[in-house]
Amino acid sequence: MPAIAASRRPLPWTARQAREDRSWVLPMNETEIQGMRDALNHARTLDKPLLDMVQADFPLNAAARGVLDRAIAITQGGWGMCLVKGFPVDVWTEEESRLAYWGMSLYMGVGRTQNRASQFMNDVRNEGGEYKVKGGRGYNTNAGLDFHQDSCDVVGLLCRRTAKAGGSSKVISSLALHDEVQRRRPDLIPVLKTPFFHSYQGTQDPVQPPFYRCPIFGSHPEYFSARANRKNTDAAQRDFAEVPRLTPAQIEALDLLDELMPSDQLCFTMELEQGDMQLLNNYVTLHSRTPFEDYEDPDRKRHLFRLWLAVPGSQPLPDDWKEYFGDVRAGAVRGGVRGSAITQAFLDYEERQAAALGMLFEPWRPLVRQEDMTRILAGHTASQSETAAA
Repeated sequence: MPAIAASRRPLPWTARQAREDRSWVLPMNETEIQGMRDALNHARTLDKPLLDMVQADFPLNAAARGVLDRAIAITQGGWGMCLVKGFPVDVWTEEESRLAYWGMSLYMGVGRTQNRASQFMNDVRNEGGEYKVKGGRGYNTNAGLDFHQDSCDVVGLLCRRTAKAGGSSKVISSLALHDEVQRRRPDLIPVLKTPFFHSYQGTQDPVQPPFYRCPIFGSHPEYFSARANRKNTDAAQRDFAEVPRLTPAQIEALDLLDELMPSDQLCFTMELEQGDMQLLNNYVTLHSRTPFEDYEDPDRKRHLFRLWLAVPGSQPLPDDWKEYFGDVRAGAVRGGVRGSAITQAFLDYEERQAAALGMLFEPWRPLVRQEDMTRILAGHTASQSETAAA
């Protein structure tokens, strides 16, 4: 996989820049939209399981393929985010929207599983879930969310229905966040590059420990990456006594991030409208959402489809991110959470889809098992004891 040219790599941006320069927004024209309609009409006649589908089952015209190519390229370039507007979800049924979104994904990347049920497409809507509890996830609640990133190269949301009120999307450039930490507290940059323990929130494979290690800021010599989710970091402290306690410096660093992320300088707010598709590069952006109020009518309630994608043009990741992502090579199939219900159909799909897109692929294997983590923690405890004795 060739290196990504420096001129095409993501750059830091502020909220003001995102408001004033709308080059990250792609309104579709009628030819592109018609390409989506025609491909869906064909796919509907096949009645094929999603995981069995290939690009030929969703035959996009050149214009429609082009807009998807440009959208993914924008996520890997300067902005790290893209908003594609104009999908005709107002006339598509829920299942037609789901089929169309999956069909589009066959041109963008390899879908990743997202939860303990190993689902590869999630419905983002309020189903009565709770957010800040053990095992809590945000996508099935109406809660406001902490700034975080999802566990893949690119997260995509297709908006089918908007809320009665609220549910605004908030995005920041994690490169700009890094620069602001560097400006205000350069002493905390090395702290944020040390391993933090995070809870899987129950989404791990049964052979994996319930938590993992990953720094907040990556240490790759050429490519920037950030991974922050305070809720899951705090959950590891709350739920697992064996996890090493956060140091005062780590807590101070996390508190500074919490102060900076929602700031007017960094935080850009966008309203996802019906028919919008938002794509975010999870290594260079962080996102959150405001709480929302739903309509009473079930078919008017806020509803988005979420995909986690590994994409062909992805950057390399730091070596110490491999424990979580599985593969740190540029353009490799990686990410997602394994869950406990992976099917053979999904395993066949990901290998076939990787080959279709020319991506590097290795079958999944746990890099850290529960017994490995027990040894790691024992060594960590011994090291702390020796330091204290000295």
